[in-house]
Amino acid sequence: MKTKQKRITGTQYIFQLIIVLLLLGCEDYLEVESPKSQIDQETVFLDEGYATAAVTSLYASLRDNVLLTGSSNGMSILYGLYTDELDYYSNSGSDFEEFYNHQIIASNGLVLNQWSSSYNLIFNCNSVIEGISSSPSLSQEVKNQLKGEALFIRALTHFYLVNLFGDIPYITTTDYTVNQQVSRMETEIVYDYILNDLILGKTLLGEADLTGERIRANKYVVSALLARVYLYLENWEAAETESSSIINASSLYYFEGDVANEFLNNSQATILQLKPKNEGDNTLEAGTFIFSSGPPVLVALNSEFTETFETDDLRREHWVLEVTDGSEIWYAPYKYKLQENTGASMEYSIIFRLAEQYLIRAEARAQLGNILASAEDINVIRNRAGLSNTTASTTTELMAVILHERQVELFTEHGHRWFDLKRLNKAGEVLAPIKSNWQITDILMPIPETELLLNPNLTPQNNGY
Repeated sequence: MKTKQKRITGTQYIFQLIIVLLLLGCEDYLEVESPKSQIDQETVFLDEGYATAAVTSLYASLRDNVLLTGSSNGMSILYGLYTDELDYYSNSGSDFEEFYNHQIIASNGLVLNQWSSSYNLIFNCNSVIEGISSSPSLSQEVKNQLKGEALFIRALTHFYLVNLFGDIPYITTTDYTVNQQVSRMETEIVYDYILNDLILGKTLLGEADLTGERIRANKYVVSALLARVYLYLENWEAAETESSSIINASSLYYFEGDVANEFLNNSQATILQLKPKNEGDNTLEAGTFIFSSGPPVLVALNSEFTETFETDDLRREHWVLEVTDGSEIWYAPYKYKLQENTGASMEYSIIFRLAEQYLIRAEARAQLGNILASAEDINVIRNRAGLSNTTASTTTELMAVILHERQVELFTEHGHRWFDLKRLNKAGEVLAPIKSNWQITDILMPIPETELLLNPNLTPQNNGY
């Protein structure tokens, strides 16, 4: 993080990530050495179109090269391997195999990418926030929208980092003199910053879907993350309130009755999704997960996981692909089904969807002792999957059902299974029997060793590495 930020922020006013975007007409930020003649940050944010392009580029970074990417270095693959979702089929001795075997070391390149790409995105968020805030020409309405989106993405990225690495720096500036010597903050303080960003962002954003494609944050998108954050913090009342705000917006977000179509880009159950880079392309997830013949090239669903679905569960029918060579059977995640260019894109990568909000509210209500209401939320999820109502009648029973429903509903989606096992103190119970190298210190990823060398203030290293 230290070296990269020094290269990017040579002077206080250079903002070449956006300049490259604007001059080359590319949707993504690119890293280049700074030319001698640069348009400064203030000039970029004189124009609403340029400012909006800067913000939408943040979503492109999420899609392509940060934690939420559907490519092989994203959380969906890595923490599927780390838990009981995915089996590994590729080269021995790889960084992926370290995840699968719970033998991660501090020099693991995939861990470094999680850390460095996330902080690069956070730096870009801060550049946008600073540019928008200082712009003399953007209207207040535009400033509010764009700043709210950047605050949301900054909070989202820190949220994943704190859950992966524990104590981390919460970066809110582009000032290199500050960032080069930043220290890790206690997890509780990081969560305070996350909540501050989200609460402010929510006040700045409206309810409207600006594009009609659910690809940019609005007030409900922020509520979706707030509901999850409050759930992780065991603030049950707040989690229930935030999830209810989305569920109650039933004219905007609702189930259409067929789980087979839930991952199409026009699904009304989607809260936020990431649009493919090129028209006609579909998701990176489909290219990563789907295989048509065996053995798999990289990963496949763990066969024991596929057996956790109840008989007649429509999610098993529509979201799991069976592949066989006549003698052996493998299973691929099949939520996203389109690998080829379809002329017009039909699937976008989903970040937040309605089913999670029902499960968040069900858990919050169970913990609050509202047994009947919790069961009602669970039944919404189960009935849509072709299953009967739950028979759970106590908080303990409901929590067991909720964990199972989260397992079969949210599998291979951005590490949900890992974060659930971790926050519910189930990781050792579930993983020790199937991961021979499991240790309690596996709860956290190592701080990349190169980052510790560049900035000793990031010490101490997490236990076990």
